[in-house]
Amino acid sequence: MQSTKIPFVRTVLGDISPAEMGLTYSHEHIVIEESYPTLQYPLFLLNDVDKISKELKSFYDAGGRTMVDTMPADCGRNVLKLAEVSRRTGVHIIAPTGIHLEKYYLPNHWRYSYTEEQLTRLFIADVMIGIDANDYNGPNVDRTTHKAGMIKLATGDEKITAHQEKIFRAVVNTHLETGVPVLTHSNFGKHAIDQVNIFEKLGAHLAHVVISHVDRYEDIGYNRALLETGVRVEYDSAFRWKEKENWTYKLLQALLPDFPDQITMGMDAAKSSYWLSYGGKPGLNFLLTTFKDDLQKMDLVQYYENIFFKNPAQLYSFS
Repeated sequence: MQSTKIPFVRTVLGDISPAEMGLTYSHEHIVIEESYPTLQYPLFLLNDVDKISKELKSFYDAGGRTMVDTMPADCGRNVLKLAEVSRRTGVHIIAPTGIHLEKYYLPNHWRYSYTEEQLTRLFIADVMIGIDANDYNGPNVDRTTHKAGMIKLATGDEKITAHQEKIFRAVVNTHLETGVPVLTHSNFGKHAIDQVNIFEKLGAHLAHVVISHVDRYEDIGYNRALLETGVRVEYDSAFRWKEKENWTYKLLQALLPDFPDQITMGMDAAKSSYWLSYGGKPGLNFLLTTFKDDLQKMDLVQYYENIFFKNPAQLYSFS
């Protein structure tokens, strides 16, 4: 019998239909609270609700409607501030659960001691019940009504470790149990194909998996092989290629015609120095202005709807 389930997207303020997402940035850092990561990287601190709301209101006024936040459990996530920014600006925000790179956690963090089952239960609770107001950073858990609409994991430069494989299993367990879409961090695209191999082995639905930062891997053949697996990719370095050749543009020119339904984009603007409201540049509207003009110059503007509307709506719908 054919399923009668209606697709939905889970935002911090509640579930919406995929059509309501509108223009979507697929990988952002909207709030990064004071935390272990910001002690190491002070520019990561993004916790001023007024400044954040000013930037996102500008995004909304320029036609933007949804952003995917990508700071997962206990490394700067603040779901209460995400919800407040969404209420103030009208921007739909998808909040994450999951686990980031090891370097963003203390060496004795619970991520290492928790079992696969414990991690799975924690992630499922974020998706189905609500994210802890304390972000699992204290002895008490005070669940909010704000649920996660995406689950994240990360691998670094080194070969994928046994610990990371445990995170993969817990993430895919949650994905298969709840239908929540999966986003991954790759360091400059490294181990992206290895990630896909693990996802396939564990039975994940690759149409609801997106691997981020792969445009930093300066190889068209590698990116093509990755897309041929059926997974989705997220490019976010269009504004970062200063004096060097813009590999984001080079990859889009080579691959968009063959894979128009698998490529999404964001800014990954995790530093305050990228935000106009913090006195930085280019500002989060870059993809709505300069980048759109550049697509026109590259004769790729016909793919704008795929990149920012169609592909995110399919990717971030619960499967």
